[in-house]
Amino acid sequence: MFARTVRMQLKPNSVAEFTRTLENDIIPLLRKQPGFQDEIAFVVPGGTEAVSISVWDQQEDAEAYARGTYPQVLKAVAWATMPGAAKPGAGVAVECAIRILATSSS
Repeated sequence: MFARTVRMQLKPNSVAEFTRTLENDIIPLLRKQPGFQDEIAFVVPGGTEAVSISVWDQQEDAEAYARGTYPQVLKAVAWATMPGAAKPGAGVAVECAIRILATSSS
């Protein structure tokens, strides 16, 4: 398994539309990519920065996505991000992924 990160500086007041674009355009595009497993995105309080982590079967799958489809993703979110503000991080090989979502009842 391989995890790839991307940090983005968001333009003011773009969080709601950024979220819709992620859900309606980017996730369906990612699901068509060979080796894609999952995506999780975080937006910091105040909505100035987003961090996304995509999980892939193999590093080669993530690299093929980065070379082929990732430019389309950048175009899809260009209106919401500051110019040149999407910065892919170093990917990392992972042994396993554990997803635990805790919600508070209070």
